[in-house]
Amino acid sequence: MRTAIIIGSTRPGRRGAAVARWVHRLAAQRGDAVYEVVDLADHDLPHLDEPVPAAMGPEHYTAAHTRRWAETVASYDGYVFVTPEYNHSYPGVLKNAIDYLYTEWHHKSAGFVGYGLNGGARAVEHLRLVLAEVHVADVRDQVGLHCFAEFDADGEVRPTGNQVDVLHRMLDEVTAWGGALATMRQR
Repeated sequence: MRTAIIIGSTRPGRRGAAVARWVHRLAAQRGDAVYEVVDLADHDLPHLDEPVPAAMGPEHYTAAHTRRWAETVASYDGYVFVTPEYNHSYPGVLKNAIDYLYTEWHHKSAGFVGYGLNGGARAVEHLRLVLAEVHVADVRDQVGLHCFAEFDADGEVRPTGNQVDVLHRMLDEVTAWGGALATMRQR
């Protein structure tokens, strides 16, 4: 089982990298899957520039950046999306990255770590709707980190309450669903 921890923001000064490091550090100790950080800032994805919709199939991809992104996404069985909440939703760069592909997302599992003034709850809510369209099975438990209460002065994650327990429950679900959907992916 391979799980990508996707940093859903490329904004300068973002907290997403710190959140992804925190998730990766705890996830890597589990031993139930291979967890890797995938940073959208490392992928050169301009505003969607493919002439044919992704739902028509990967054979229609024309750009090298699309094919590289497709290989990256297809190589995972599940995802943990790390997303801030910008204006009551998730960042456009994350929507763009999702829209580039279609079948590469199919029959995978996803969990969420949101952050923001309200723990990223509305961003995750919107993200769930979009991922359903690309056949991603999202899990119920989600982590919601509050910007003022759960980050130190250096921007590092300092979770309060039961956030670590929630993260582990979410990862349990992502791993279980990712495994259960393997037969669907093999078709």
